[in-house]
Amino acid sequence: MNTLSFLQGIADPFPAPELALTEPNGLLAVGGDLHPQRLLTAYYQGIFPWFSHEDPILWWSPDPRAIFLPDEVNVSRSLRKFIKKTGWRFTINHAFADVVAGCAMPREQQVGTWITGEIRLAYQQLHEMGRAHSIEVWQGQRLIGGLYGINVGQVFCGESMFHRETNASKAAFVMLSQHVKAAGYQLIDAQVMNPHLLSLGAKALKRADFIARLQQLRDGATAANCWDKQEVQIAL
Repeated sequence: MNTLSFLQGIADPFPAPELALTEPNGLLAVGGDLHPQRLLTAYYQGIFPWFSHEDPILWWSPDPRAIFLPDEVNVSRSLRKFIKKTGWRFTINHAFADVVAGCAMPREQQVGTWITGEIRLAYQQLHEMGRAHSIEVWQGQRLIGGLYGINVGQVFCGESMFHRETNASKAAFVMLSQHVKAAGYQLIDAQVMNPHLLSLGAKALKRADFIARLQQLRDGATAANCWDKQEVQIAL
């Protein structure tokens, strides 16, 4: 039976993802905390937090799940030509906090943000532990786009992206897909499908299939030092 669980103490375990509600799709649990170990436990099980400033902590595992295969990302001819002309630079983990801050800015026709101060602090802690990472896009010395997420074995769990120039977030994602593919990652978790992700080649995977795939990959090895602070080149 689909039920909503309420987490109390730090030791309360997450319920199985298949117990998540169908409406709203994927809502699994309420409460708990954003301690780094709880966050890592959540991602390890295919669960992620997503809530507004006025809400309690909400945990989700939607069905279906939006995913990418790193070598099947759709890079249109027009996007390739556009990025080639820009002269943008790409880096890894040079400005993690600034990327999260960029992602936290409200979008057009959006009131507020789900990336609260509490969320920003929690993911900064994960970054300092070597588990949360960012891709940055630069125009000269100006940060114009980027994304961040969590590594779980051979799965990269994308959290959010932003842009200050047209196509900068798409460019960040293309760079991510190339980087994780080279490092041995097999899957990019994009959580919830939307038209933007679909245009980049996202696939909808049944939750049960996603969890099975995650269980196969979550303890897999990737290239050593692939998330060291570095400048990287995009291949177009």
